[in-house]
Amino acid sequence: MANRKYLADMRGTVEFLRKEGELLVAQEPVDPIYETAGIQVALEEGPAILFDNVKGYPGMRSLGNIFSRRDRIAKLFGVDDWKQLKWKCLEAIRKPLPPRVVEKGPCQDVVMTGKDIDILSFLPVLQHTTRDGARVMGSGNVLICDKWARGGKEFSYKRMHFRGKDWGSITSSPATHTEAIVFMDHRQEDIPMTINICNPPATMMVAAAGGVHSIIPLGTDEIAIAGAIQGFPVDICKAKTVDAYAIANAEIVIEGYWTTETIWETEEAERDGRQDVVPFFPEWTGYLGKTWKSRKFQITAITHRKDPIFYNQLAASYDGEFNSFDFREAMFYELADRLVPGLVVDVHHPFALRFWGGVVYQVKKRRPRDEGYQRNLLINALGACPGIRLVIVVDDDVDIYSMDDVMWAIMSRTEPATDYLRGATGSRGVAAQPGEAATRVDIGGFGGGLGIDATVPFLEQWRYERCRYPSDMVDLKQWFTEAEIKAAKAQQGEYARVLSKYGWG
Repeated sequence: MANRKYLADMRGTVEFLRKEGELLVAQEPVDPIYETAGIQVALEEGPAILFDNVKGYPGMRSLGNIFSRRDRIAKLFGVDDWKQLKWKCLEAIRKPLPPRVVEKGPCQDVVMTGKDIDILSFLPVLQHTTRDGARVMGSGNVLICDKWARGGKEFSYKRMHFRGKDWGSITSSPATHTEAIVFMDHRQEDIPMTINICNPPATMMVAAAGGVHSIIPLGTDEIAIAGAIQGFPVDICKAKTVDAYAIANAEIVIEGYWTTETIWETEEAERDGRQDVVPFFPEWTGYLGKTWKSRKFQITAITHRKDPIFYNQLAASYDGEFNSFDFREAMFYELADRLVPGLVVDVHHPFALRFWGGVVYQVKKRRPRDEGYQRNLLINALGACPGIRLVIVVDDDVDIYSMDDVMWAIMSRTEPATDYLRGATGSRGVAAQPGEAATRVDIGGFGGGLGIDATVPFLEQWRYERCRYPSDMVDLKQWFTEAEIKAAKAQQGEYARVLSKYGWG
């Protein structure tokens, strides 16, 4: 994998993208208050963006939109078709590559402790919108290791607000690994950990994916999975001030303890005194998140590379969502393949379903006795991820990368009375969904999600033969010039291109 050593750190990745023409560089000063987020969202699904001049932060650059296009993510990992990257992630789950411990990493070129620490004066943390309750950091990857993580390495994104020079809140969502670590396994202990910022891309993908916990249980070495995705071990090094490890090639590392003290995420929320009411920042759902009570994080040191680069991750964005999708698809495929080996052909996580929202399975029934297994898959997936809203199963003649074709299958192949399956009513969801605030009370308030079986009954397939026009039998060049053909096809919408490719009516 020597030809992809640029994946070892984000600097190498940036230079690779620069050479590929996939990097836009902003030389003029940019303000992390509103401007950075505004620019990145205005250029969604476009190039990666490097801000060379961050207002108020001399010597600090910032970066965003690395993951805002799935074809670019695939290109980083040497995969020609982005739809195939999930298989590399699946192989990494099955054959992880343990990290390499190095004596010292570039992330420790500069070490700041004691009175030198003033976190918001050092980091250009964004204020994402005019409705934000604070400058909230969504780009920090928490690393908890070994005995503190049931023998594994837990690596995940968390939302953070630094209320003091050397302390702040870190919020752990319900039903996550970190909730188990902080609120159950080590409830009465301060937990040593590091917050790693602007890391090797593979580590950020694993951190972003969220848990199908039956596939990636607590105690898994998640850094080893990232190593297998990139094709060589991830370097880690001992932290300077706590019994923890850091990503050696991270740009910035914040060391400290996740303490037992509970605090409000913002001063306004503390004055208000009510959970889930005061605005915080845009959440992955696409709604404005609200403040909660969280555990306090006490900073003991900040280490960083010379001329460090900060990462501007927006939770509700293409960058924030696509960061996780390939690995999540791999987990959902493995979940289904363990249940019914060979039935699932492919799996897709459409952008519309966002981070934890749902997934689409494509299956091929091989014989009459396969009938019904697709419903086992639906119920299994609905139970595997708390708060998942929608799981759809379609046949292998449906293009799962076209939501129009998926909706066509739902329209023409489902009966509401029999093919719409609900998960367990009164179960737990995720607090970031506006309708699931009740999931934090004693009895749960989530409706359980919806499973849709949009497959054709195996013994009735003859009734569902798709009409196919002979588009593969004609050579358009006999009648039109290449320029005319190109111009005509340019007018086609996404679904028209899908239909014309296969000749479907």
